Amino acid sequence: MSAVLEQLKAQALELSPSDRDELVRALIASVDGDPEDTPQAIARAWEEEIERRIADLDSGKTKSIPAERVLADIRAMIASHGKP
Repeated sequence: MSAVLEQLKAQALELSPSDRDELVRALIASVDGDPEDTPQAIARAWEEEIERRIADLDSGKTKSIPAERVLADIRAMIASHGKP
């Protein structure tokens, strides 16, 4: 880490939590761009998505997979990775 970055980091850690939050949001926006919507709208969209997924499960449109099976499949993929 460069000296300038170390200095900025030290100064940032001295800020209040709300000021650090504002700084983090500004830095992320400078890399990723501004968010497309407000936090409230994003939360509503997630709530709607969760409700849709629950309805799909309840109706049988979507089938669940037991976690044990998913983990076993992942472990098998990892174990076979890199093997000819």
